[in-house]
Amino acid sequence: MAAYYYLGAQLPYLFYGQNPSMSSEDFITLATEQMSSSDAALLRFCTLDPDPIDPDDPGLPEDQAAAAEPSYSHSVSKTSSSLINHWKEWERLLRLNLEHGRALKLKREPRELVDSPAEITAAVRNALSIESPLEAELYLDKARWDAIDNFLGNDIFSENAIYGYLLKLLLMERRAGFNTEEGFEEYKGLYAAILGSKEPEF
Repeated sequence: MAAYYYLGAQLPYLFYGQNPSMSSEDFITLATEQMSSSDAALLRFCTLDPDPIDPDDPGLPEDQAAAAEPSYSHSVSKTSSSLINHWKEWERLLRLNLEHGRALKLKREPRELVDSPAEITAAVRNALSIESPLEAELYLDKARWDAIDNFLGNDIFSENAIYGYLLKLLLMERRAGFNTEEGFEEYKGLYAAILGSKEPEF
């Protein structure tokens, strides 16, 4: 495990709810300059989507690149970073639980629910009980933030700490981009994708 003391010491502490101290793009540039090439290569796997479709994947036909949607039914591919692996699996299970909960709420037949950590089932239950779609999304993002903290523990100078920092910046950027209308559209879009419907009912 690499130690990035100089890079870690430069970074301002991040608090949930504040505006990002720098853009994720600027952070990736800074980190890439100071990390080994193999560690820096994993920065591209730090995404809020646990299994994003890569439109540049040469093995994916053009028509599928635009239309394909991840189902999150299978475990995501592993990387050499335990933080990234834990994060992607946690987020995958969160989305599956959201899909299940929304299907039940809309009186649709849900897919079989997979075993998940208690904090995920609690987060989903609480989020689905929140009337405001935007507030529900913010609640879920706080749960995501806390999950990243739990994965990291006291690790603040390794490559995993750098990956966790980037994920937090992405959450902060997402929150900063929300206003009431945008938040509602974001929420609808998320569940439309999860449920495979064009317009979820509220």
